[in-house]
Amino acid sequence: MVQPLMKGLEGAFIPVRDPARSAVWYEEILGCTPLYVEKEAVTMKLAEESQTVICLVRTPDHKPMEFPENHFGVTKYYNFLPEDIEETHRLLCERGVRVNPIGGEGSMRYFTFFDPDGNPLGCCN
Repeated sequence: MVQPLMKGLEGAFIPVRDPARSAVWYEEILGCTPLYVEKEAVTMKLAEESQTVICLVRTPDHKPMEFPENHFGVTKYYNFLPEDIEETHRLLCERGVRVNPIGGEGSMRYFTFFDPDGNPLGCCN
């Protein structure tokens, strides 16, 4: 067996209209922490214990991320890992986020939610 070359995911890049405005939403709604703030991008730490960052990148002709049509049911590029999927879903709803119902069964549950720019983001346990 070949030894893995990668040990994790450093970051995810998300297209947005206005990185500063979007960073406020990611901080207030998801609890992310801004690390680097620039005119064209804001890099945010996902959680204190996580090495993964998200980078909100200015895209002047913004269109929400759209996953190509497929026969596997995938509609988004990223799935976040919650502590408690039910509680996370409830809190996002309370915070006024556009959230789809929880799907899946057994130990595999998931839902899609949307940032202010209409980008679909996933939550999966």
